[in-house]
Amino acid sequence: MCQRAIKVTHVSKGGSSTKIQRFIPLANRLTDNMKSFAVFLLVLRYLSVSHGCTCTEGPQQFPAVQIDAGQGNVVMTDSNNYAYFLIGSQWYKMGSLTLKHVSVGPAGIWGVALNNRVYKYVAGSFVFANGQTLQQVDAGGDGQVVGVTDTSTIHCLKSTIASDYRKQSTLSWTTITGGLMYVSCSSKYGCWGVNSVQNIYFAKITPSTCGISGTTLVDGLAVKVETGTDGSVFVVTKDGEVFQRQGIDSSTPQGTGWTKIPMPSRINHVSYDRGNLWVVTDYGTILKCLC
Repeated sequence: MCQRAIKVTHVSKGGSSTKIQRFIPLANRLTDNMKSFAVFLLVLRYLSVSHGCTCTEGPQQFPAVQIDAGQGNVVMTDSNNYAYFLIGSQWYKMGSLTLKHVSVGPAGIWGVALNNRVYKYVAGSFVFANGQTLQQVDAGGDGQVVGVTDTSTIHCLKSTIASDYRKQSTLSWTTITGGLMYVSCSSKYGCWGVNSVQNIYFAKITPSTCGISGTTLVDGLAVKVETGTDGSVFVVTKDGEVFQRQGIDSSTPQGTGWTKIPMPSRINHVSYDRGNLWVVTDYGTILKCLC
């Protein structure tokens, strides 16, 4: 299984023979870790099924760093800070722009570069969106785009502006009261975020105005939170554990409690869409879990 994973990661429509050569010694150095990971995968199905999720090895673009899913689409970034789009079981490189975070949803595909500049993917290339720098961006809301800066300020791009953006220009962002280091929105119930001390918050953001209401402090601690288009919510803790929020509905959009989802190793990132939980392990391997 370890050999199969290495072979898969050599295949990249956007890669080159030079990159493959650079990867070979990296793969050799990670052999022990990958063997341990393979053993964990063998017991993962048993562990996960009892908690509502069945995980298998997903399409690989090794080593993966961050992943995002929305409206049936999946995007990711790797350790070289390139963005990829999943078609079938193959990752396709989305140009040469280096990005540290990419997000896909009703607002399209948006990304943040290493210098914190914001871009939207338009007609096959990333177009610079001047007006606000961010360290993380989310396109999963009901047409609006929400992001946070490296100083934890929160900013929102109204749905009409986000959807109409096609060519480079300066955009007018709305600053939202509060402080978060990570944010994720759903078109169904609202937005979730975590702050610098790992507190978890829920709030509703109006797509057309970026007005915020119903801010609620939720029990638990996390460093990342992701919500799917159906309102499902998952968090990653500082120890790399994954929890799913339970009891979410229209009358209680903030939910009622957390359930731990067993994983084979520490987890770096997750994203949920259409019944699938996409997971990036600390090894840089991608799992696809049916939840």
